[in-house]
Amino acid sequence: MEHIWFGGMHAYWWIFWVVMIILFLMFLEPIPKKEAKKRRENPLEILKRRYATGEIDTEEYEERKSRLEETNSVEKN
Repeated sequence: MEHIWFGGMHAYWWIFWVVMIILFLMFLEPIPKKEAKKRRENPLEILKRRYATGEIDTEEYEERKSRLEETNSVEKN
């Protein structure tokens, strides 16, 4: 019985390498998911997250929130 040969390499090795390349390309991401999520957050969401984690206090949160709301209302007009 003859074995199948492709370019001097056994058929199973070709299948193995094709599968490995496909798996590699599946897990390859142009932008990591965390970075993509950060880019989608709007400024108010970032402000809320920073307040929730304790990076900023209530006074700073309220001040920045009012500025953002003023900016949004001016842009809409």
